[in-house]
Amino acid sequence: MTQPIEDYALIGDLMTSGLVGRDGSLDWLCLPRFDSPACFAALLGDKENGHWRISPAGAPDDEQCTRRAYVDGSLVLESYWDTPDGGSFKVVDFMPQRDDAPDVMRVVECLSGEVTVRSVLRLRFDYGNVVPWVRRVDGERVAVAGPDSAWFRSEPAVPTWGEANSTCSEFSLTAGERVAFVLTWHASHEPRPEPVDPYEALRTSLADWRDWSAQCTYEGPYEEAVTRSLITLKALTYAPTGGIAAAATTSLPEEIGGVRNWDYRYCWLRDSTLTLGSLLETGFLEEARAWRAWLLRAIAGDPADLQIMYGIGGERRIPEFDLPWLRGYASSAPVRVGNAAVDQLQLDVYGEVLDSLYLARSNGLPGERHAWRIQLALLDFLERNWRRPDEGLWEVRGPRRHFVHSKVMAWVAADRAVRTMESDPSLPGEVERWRSMRDEVHRDVIDNGFDPVRGTFTQYYGSHELDAATLLIPRVGFLPPEDPRVIGTVDAVRAELGSSGLVRRYSTEGPSVDGLPGGEGAFLACSFWLADALHMTGRDKEARELFERLLAVRNDVGLLAEEYDPVAGRQLGNFPQAFSHVGLVNTAVTLGLAHDPTAVAPPAP
Repeated sequence: MTQPIEDYALIGDLMTSGLVGRDGSLDWLCLPRFDSPACFAALLGDKENGHWRISPAGAPDDEQCTRRAYVDGSLVLESYWDTPDGGSFKVVDFMPQRDDAPDVMRVVECLSGEVTVRSVLRLRFDYGNVVPWVRRVDGERVAVAGPDSAWFRSEPAVPTWGEANSTCSEFSLTAGERVAFVLTWHASHEPRPEPVDPYEALRTSLADWRDWSAQCTYEGPYEEAVTRSLITLKALTYAPTGGIAAAATTSLPEEIGGVRNWDYRYCWLRDSTLTLGSLLETGFLEEARAWRAWLLRAIAGDPADLQIMYGIGGERRIPEFDLPWLRGYASSAPVRVGNAAVDQLQLDVYGEVLDSLYLARSNGLPGERHAWRIQLALLDFLERNWRRPDEGLWEVRGPRRHFVHSKVMAWVAADRAVRTMESDPSLPGEVERWRSMRDEVHRDVIDNGFDPVRGTFTQYYGSHELDAATLLIPRVGFLPPEDPRVIGTVDAVRAELGSSGLVRRYSTEGPSVDGLPGGEGAFLACSFWLADALHMTGRDKEARELFERLLAVRNDVGLLAEEYDPVAGRQLGNFPQAFSHVGLVNTAVTLGLAHDPTAVAPPAP
């Protein structure tokens, strides 16, 4: 049975992550990295494609835990089960920050009465395609197939047996007793890593997460939501490089049964400005510094070769292919690995990169001379190429067009260069050249991207369609919020792209701009942008009402996917989605400043 996307909770160790359902089943886990092949892929197939369930003995497959929650300030998940005979127990799921190898730890603790618990572990390497050879060694189980190996143990030891290519165990506990299960992965050609004590690892993990989340400087009416979103962003961070994955999953559909199923386990430059803003505005300077360092390493090279996304280590090659043995989430095929959009031309990323580096400098991160040379090279390329059509922010797989958002971000690139040089005249460069470019791009957008009859900016030059990305026009400073063209655009997007109070990215009705059949849900990041735009245009009450509506879309543990279906009342798209949580943090900060009249707003761009 397919669980709703919002029934899952995230665990992770800052290098990879897994999803645990309300039924106690770990249905998604990629090892050793976010973008590695999954060893539990039931999320995109069925239980035979790999999962690990811990539940009351005899519980039906669809029985769910009584309640669950993260331990405050952490990514440690507690799921509580009440059994029919009056007993109760909890399962504590977490992945400690690793030393030598990734560990998944699941601690079962009886809280009252007597309980009988069952564990079923089905390891399937290579996205559920390979059944490993499992043998017993010194009372533990070791699974091997090709490059992958995993050890499975419990403390104290409980009996296990093989059944239907699974490792099963069943045991009884009374109040106060507990059993910890540990699954450890390593490359099959390497020796087994040193075992980690699960109970000490739990104490350390809680301390690590609480120490980290305590650094948050946000104080306002949405503190719980902001903290949870920041923890989620931290959990999607690949610690060795500072890169932040867009999501923990691949191929969760934007429409149930549809084909808009993409792999989001990579780092998008489009997220860079908003992510940096979230981190800087909430006190996480080290994470912002690491993200900027990842960005500078990734984009180094010929500006003509700038990509819209990179691997979490900065890899450039992300080939896309299908996995035909997986039926897809709720039969939404194909399941894709990699992302062919990496080869698209998206001119907006140049503006996003320069905006990110400007934002970092403006918020006190020390500038670096080589970073400025990279920016000048990017500007030089953009000056010669901003007039070209491109695939745009939303990575449409249709023909190239002159997308308004791409042109606006070209303006942002020139504007941030001018501002940077005005603040530091010692920097080399031709400030008048970038002023001229800024003015030219501005005129071009006003002349060609604005529909004076309808009073709104459009999706691309000469079109009648709208694009929620134009909500960012006042945020980036292209026009002031009080400009009638901004107000008209906000109203038009709200009216034509609105969906039960939320916002879609663009219209998918009729001949879709992306050339794909079917539709998609309301895009949550865009809905946060609408809340920002309403606030900036003086409609604070409406902005807060929308923000509260968006908070209600979160699942029971505070997580958001990419999109939401207001009719079916369910989340859609890859999960959890960094872009959605970045939007939540930024909007909360904006509205929190408005809530507190003594607060000092961050400097305008």
